[in-house]
Amino acid sequence: MSPGSHQSRPRGGVRIPPPLAGGALRVIPLGGLGDIGRNMAVLEYDGQLLIIDCGVLFPEDDHPGVDLILPSFDVIADRLDDVQALVLTHGHEDHIGAVPYLLRQRPDIPLVGSKLTLALLQEKIREHRIRGTVTRVVTDGEKATFGAFACEFLAVNHSIPDALAVAVRTPAGLVLHTGDFKMDQLPLDGRITDLRGFARLGEEGVDLFMVDSTNAEVPGFTTPERDITPALDRVFATSKQRLIVACFASHVHRVQQVLDAAVEHGRKVVYVGRSMVRNMGVARDLGYLRVPGDTLIELRDIDNYRPDEVVIISTGSQGEPLSALSRMANREHPVIQLTAGDTVVLASSLIPGNESSVYRVINGLTKLGAKVVHKGNAMVHVSGHASAGELLYAYNIVKPRNVMPVHGEARHLLANADLAVATGVPRNRAIIADDGSVIDLQQGQARIVGKVDCGYIFVDGASVGDITETELTDRRILGEEGFISVIVVVNTHSAKIISGPDIHARGFGEDDSVFDSVRPQIVQALEEALADGVDDAHRLQQVIRRRIGRWVNDKHRRRPMIIPVVIQT
Repeated sequence: MSPGSHQSRPRGGVRIPPPLAGGALRVIPLGGLGDIGRNMAVLEYDGQLLIIDCGVLFPEDDHPGVDLILPSFDVIADRLDDVQALVLTHGHEDHIGAVPYLLRQRPDIPLVGSKLTLALLQEKIREHRIRGTVTRVVTDGEKATFGAFACEFLAVNHSIPDALAVAVRTPAGLVLHTGDFKMDQLPLDGRITDLRGFARLGEEGVDLFMVDSTNAEVPGFTTPERDITPALDRVFATSKQRLIVACFASHVHRVQQVLDAAVEHGRKVVYVGRSMVRNMGVARDLGYLRVPGDTLIELRDIDNYRPDEVVIISTGSQGEPLSALSRMANREHPVIQLTAGDTVVLASSLIPGNESSVYRVINGLTKLGAKVVHKGNAMVHVSGHASAGELLYAYNIVKPRNVMPVHGEARHLLANADLAVATGVPRNRAIIADDGSVIDLQQGQARIVGKVDCGYIFVDGASVGDITETELTDRRILGEEGFISVIVVVNTHSAKIISGPDIHARGFGEDDSVFDSVRPQIVQALEEALADGVDDAHRLQQVIRRRIGRWVNDKHRRRPMIIPVVIQT
């Protein structure tokens, strides 16, 4: 290790880790390191496993046709009976969204989490029609033991109620996983991050601190949620027509603020989007959302009110193509038609990778004459994650022996590690890991000892794991470069071309007549191959692919997908 460097991530692909030493604790992150999403970590001690979170990653533009991305369960697929519990820190999709897919392999894995987290998860499990699940509701301050893992749960403040950090005690040492957190000192629900509990664990001795990294590059402290209220109030006061507020379907606090503003300004509220209706129903039933009487109306009744008497709370703040807001922007929503003078508020952060989709929706709404209010031009959203000042505070309270930043892209993880080092954590104990890195905690020292394969698992409709990177590459080529098919009929006995080549293209941007100049070249190449005794259809197809591929690249600087078909008679 070079002087002044963090403990480095393993290089050169998969490096098989050694057997876990007796008395040591192994940690394998299967998601959340390098991406904002797909959070999952597996802890192993004495042949037993504990999982923390199991979330999804949402696809980007270079994942055509993909609905969701899951962690790979391969590393634990043959050890599911060793799993003592799955601990869920909070109810966001990037932490619970993949649970039903894991339960398909073992439905009775004990699911551990807060009341709201498990209630939101139960709705997903019901949709997947999974039976035989086992749940354990825990509250902050509670302790529970699962096999070799003694867990203690601590309250943390986040952009969803009932979030928890988890401390895991084993004979190998104490691990503290923050989950997603911030230190809002005036939270809307009065539930602050348990800094006293963090300090108490610090006095006991935290051997490995796994810390949320999302805002590690942001200086200072995250703005309190209460600071949004005046900005929302101004939007309500100045909006003279229909008002639409788009936010995450799990952001109970933000919905509460909108409900309160609606009551203050005499507007009825309608939820739009299946997940919004479902989640807010759960939050209300459990007491996390206070809905004043006679405030909510059904979407089907919206035309009974003037536009200035209604506020719509909608999904789609990330520009999801099938979301309610995107359908409004494209004039495709069956009920809501936006008109000039309407106001749309995007009350959420911009998840990295969604920029193009969000700006596409903003442009669509603007073209319809709507005024779009977002984080870039008004204080209508604050982050749910701790900024650098809060992270420094946490490190100084906990004083961990080893640190492993989690939940972030590479730059976030590095920035978080630098903060830990600034507070006195030795550089060789600030671990920058990748998904699949294997970290062993032994005698108070955490080290990367190997790496396991844990690639993306793609969900495409009802298909899970059937889409490979190769097939995704084919989809990208089809979308960006087009498609050319070449059909030739040959008689291999007489070594003659009977028919063709017939060339057709899609998405190539040229008339098929453009291929007139290359047809003789394909004929010549095939005749030479046949004369040389090549009579295998696959080899003849390769001859066609090479010839037309070279021509397209030289003449058009394109690399379309080429499908040669050789029919033998």
